[in-house]
Amino acid sequence: MMTLEHVAIWTEDLEKLKVYYLKYFDGQSNELYVNPKTGFQSYFISFSGGARLELMQKQGIPSNLNDRKSAQHMGIIHLAFGTLSKKAVDRKAEELKKAGFEILRGPRTTGDGYYEFETLDPEGNRIEVIFKP
Repeated sequence: MMTLEHVAIWTEDLEKLKVYYLKYFDGQSNELYVNPKTGFQSYFISFSGGARLELMQKQGIPSNLNDRKSAQHMGIIHLAFGTLSKKAVDRKAEELKKAGFEILRGPRTTGDGYYEFETLDPEGNRIEVIFKP
């Protein structure tokens, strides 16, 4: 059996992205890891379902120049967070919207039966919040 252990994201603002995933997606963080030789810093954000997100920062990592709002690109395109109901999806969309985060699409029911909305985290990474009946 294989499980997805974690997904990693390079970030320009490590603390801001950490706070976002803790506040809006109920993540739990470890202590900041710092490698003084390389300048690498990271947090692992753990979620109740077992998945983890590694947020990483280091000088010299080039910015992604893709327009993440409209353009697709090769590689990881979004992170999806599951909920237990349509109402939970609606509540999360409203919470993020009130906090100033743009809702790109939805909430809506997709052709394959998911109820979802799409947004962006503070650094433009695409997030889906979903419910599958």
